[in-house]
Amino acid sequence: MGKQMTEMLKGTLEGIVLAILAVQPAYGYDITARLREQGFTDIAEGTIYALLVRVEQRGLVDVEKVPSEKGPPRKVYSLNAQGRSELEEFWRTWSFLAERIEQLHEGEQ
Repeated sequence: MGKQMTEMLKGTLEGIVLAILAVQPAYGYDITARLREQGFTDIAEGTIYALLVRVEQRGLVDVEKVPSEKGPPRKVYSLNAQGRSELEEFWRTWSFLAERIEQLHEGEQ
């Protein structure tokens, strides 16, 4: 992934993770695997865990500790009402930006 892609992703990764959690609750490794399935192959697991700590601290997710067959319990994250509100705002902002960027792109041609 190029530097420009990495920088753009930094600003949108939280919204992307909230969108994943809107579909179904998940734990950190599962979120990373889903991102990789979507083509975000260079995202480090540590990046996702740090992001999950931030969204938990901001009150955007609920966390449930679920027993694991291997090692300590897993933290399963689910989107709560505040997180859904944040995700809606993310999609509104994304749509606004995408439309403006597309207009600029079309103006170049």
